[in-house]
Amino acid sequence: MLWQILFGFGLLALSALLYFTHFLIFHDAHHIFLYLIGDIAFIPIEVLLVTVIIHQLLENREKKSKFEKLNMIIGTFFSEVGTSLLTVLSDYDPELAKIKQELVVQGDWTDKQFKQLQKDLKKHHYHVEAKKIDLLALKQLLLPKRDFLIRLLENQNVLEHETFTNLLWATFHLADELSSRKDLKKVSEPDLAHLALDLKRIYLNLAWQWAAYMKHLKTAYPYLFSLAMRTNPFDETAQAEVRSS
Repeated sequence: MLWQILFGFGLLALSALLYFTHFLIFHDAHHIFLYLIGDIAFIPIEVLLVTVIIHQLLENREKKSKFEKLNMIIGTFFSEVGTSLLTVLSDYDPELAKIKQELVVQGDWTDKQFKQLQKDLKKHHYHVEAKKIDLLALKQLLLPKRDFLIRLLENQNVLEHETFTNLLWATFHLADELSSRKDLKKVSEPDLAHLALDLKRIYLNLAWQWAAYMKHLKTAYPYLFSLAMRTNPFDETAQAEVRSS
């Protein structure tokens, strides 16, 4: 901070010296003050152009670029592990039948319908029947993805998105929990209750992130959206192969 103050005074001193030199050479104070006042009068306009308009345009462009990069990362996450994990968890949600029809995204959906989807998911009572899940299979799904999850967490764009960061940490934590147990076929009731909370945390964050990602794909990448619809983790009839209409 001190160097900035000194630097500012140095610039003012240099400017004063140059004006004084001009006066010594030309002896024309009127000319100096005429242009000095004119330059000062232009400063508010320069501030408006540079710090408000141009800065705002550059900031909006940077935000858009970060948003696109983040959604690319989110898409990679769902391709690698998110969609498979959401399919498993939703299959053991006893409450899902109540909103299942609302989760089958269609190609002609409007922004209003996506907003309704997000409202339905926000109101949903998330519950996963941990007793019925094959924890060993879930471990085999997550453990090979640990390095992948670490690389995502190291990305600066991800750290600026709190919701997605929480999802990554929750997924990584579950992988750690499962890998720390010697026998996943013999899990005590208290331990199972603990794992159920971890599953619920991931399930909730996954569902919300999935809805936001689907909306983005519909707007920005129709061809990716087509595949995402055909692999909808909430749709039991979904299949990647294109079927005749």
